[in-house]
Amino acid sequence: MSNPSPVTNESIAPSNPEPESQHERNRLLRSIKGPLQFLSFWIAIALPFVHLPLLAQGLGDPNVTLTFVVLLTANVFALYVGHGYNQH
Repeated sequence: MSNPSPVTNESIAPSNPEPESQHERNRLLRSIKGPLQFLSFWIAIALPFVHLPLLAQGLGDPNVTLTFVVLLTANVFALYVGHGYNQH
């Protein structure tokens, strides 16, 4: 029989403890994920209706073209964020 080790398990720290602030941050992110996906999903649905008047007006004016491109970029971003909404 061998002698027990003089080092106790209490003196050894866990290999990768998660800091409390990291745990709170993860909990916060999970709590806002659902509402953020909901909002992004419906924004992605509604934004194309805003594009229609701009397209009907024509994209000849640089300000209208810039507005269209910004709205199109926002639509793509909203599609990306909201793509997982209501998938259980």
